[in-house]
Amino acid sequence: MFYYDNHFWGMHIAWWFVWGVLLIWIFATPYNVPGQRSKRATPLDILKKRLASGDITDKQYEEKKKFLQD
Repeated sequence: MFYYDNHFWGMHIAWWFVWGVLLIWIFATPYNVPGQRSKRATPLDILKKRLASGDITDKQYEEKKKFLQD
């Protein structure tokens, strides 16, 4: 094969391992990791959070939800 004194195509086997781990980390990282690719909240999501925290009443929620869906 193409062994050059136990160096695989000019790189030690450890470097192939490092590159493999790096590629897996870049492309297979879950989206919900803090500080990583965060999904932006939609206006309806924000409205739901405001209702859950008690900032708005049920009636206000329904009015604003109806406005957003139109």
